[in-house]
Amino acid sequence: MKYDYDLACIGLGPAGMAVSIMGVEMGLKVCAIEKNKVGGECMNIGCIPSKSILTIGHLRAATNKLREMGLTDSEPPIVESPFAKIQSYLNYISDKKTMKMFDKVDLILGEGHAEFKDSHSLQVGDKIVTAKRIFIATGTNPAMPPIKGLDTIDNILTNENIFSLDQIPKSMTIIGGGAIGTEMAQAFTNLGTKCSIVQFDDFLIPNGDREAGELLERELRKEGIDIYNKQRISSVEQKEGEIILKTESGLELVAEKLLVAAGRKINLNQLKLENAKIKHDGRRILVDKKFRTSTKNIYAVGDCNGQIMLSHAAMHQGMFAIMNAVSPFRLFKNTNYVIPWTVFTTPQVSYVGMSERELKEKKIKYQTIVQKYEDYGAAIAENLAVGFIKVFVSSRGKVYGVSIIGDGSGEMINEWAVIIQNNIPMHKVMFVAHSFPTMGFLSKRVAEEWMMKKMKSKSLQSLCKFMYRKL
Repeated sequence: MKYDYDLACIGLGPAGMAVSIMGVEMGLKVCAIEKNKVGGECMNIGCIPSKSILTIGHLRAATNKLREMGLTDSEPPIVESPFAKIQSYLNYISDKKTMKMFDKVDLILGEGHAEFKDSHSLQVGDKIVTAKRIFIATGTNPAMPPIKGLDTIDNILTNENIFSLDQIPKSMTIIGGGAIGTEMAQAFTNLGTKCSIVQFDDFLIPNGDREAGELLERELRKEGIDIYNKQRISSVEQKEGEIILKTESGLELVAEKLLVAAGRKINLNQLKLENAKIKHDGRRILVDKKFRTSTKNIYAVGDCNGQIMLSHAAMHQGMFAIMNAVSPFRLFKNTNYVIPWTVFTTPQVSYVGMSERELKEKKIKYQTIVQKYEDYGAAIAENLAVGFIKVFVSSRGKVYGVSIIGDGSGEMINEWAVIIQNNIPMHKVMFVAHSFPTMGFLSKRVAEEWMMKKMKSKSLQSLCKFMYRKL
């Protein structure tokens, strides 16, 4: 059968962009379908605009820091509305940078959602697209927790609309203490909003390290953010322009705005997967190790397969899937690779590899090596002495996982991803010269401390003495 395209891709977030751009560079004829904007959630309503508003907030907060250090008497400037500026950045990125990458891709943009007619055919509005292979790269939407009264609140904020506000709100209650909740709490606090975080979990960033989450909580509280952990929300209601949130413990929070940042959900309804006999469990599309669905010419990458809901993980999967599609002799399995992640608060929180909780559950023996920012001269001199790097490592130097909270952790964590992925032992990390005085030098210090602990062995000390005196 002759098809219109070698490859059709549904969705142009990070996963779909990787599939489409790599496909055309491989010489394939590619059609990409996106019902909204190129770049998906990450670029338009997620990680990119959130970094922008965090930076604007940090710049305003810098004046406060200078006042705390006694270097200025200036009051922080009032920021009425940064959202138009953020949108101008996004438009520039999209129009001047991103779209250039799709010169060779046939795009169907803003013409509605794609749905399967059969295993090789898609319908978009009144258009029919056929392809030898089809890649599903649809993303997620904000999850709405089952809270009494939530469906009666006007203009609930999520990451989908918070960057389209007209002005900075006076107060905001945030449901959720994960990445979105903590980042937006800090950003809007720095811009003058009174923020409160309420969540069911025990500590902030609950998918990470407890000690890091507790340190972040202390820092956010210093900035005036109220944080309520281990709370079950019983109801929300709207009265006279204010939103009242109540918990089962008797807590009552009143704010001008309500931000829901309680996770993501995958929307599979519009795809009509049954027409292509694609299996799913109601929450995610089921895939094999090559990211193929139950219909083998159709792949599902990124959030829609429910494996790891991170933008860079989606991009990773898209890359592996297209390579699997053109290479029958080699299997590129996502499980062979680690995915680092970062929450861009101040201090930043980053993680890669196995958590301490996972190590305990699997009964893996490990040692914990910690280096604190407060013990590092460069961090003290730069007024950045908050944080630590914590490494979980075997007695032989195999690195299992790394937690970093502190300035620059989002850059530092990438080195540890390389170390874990390539099974590089700690003694080799120690022998890598690190630029000084960077925060990344703390990674070398961790390796040195591990080695110093090994040197406490009496037998090793005796061996060193013997060898030294013999030479």
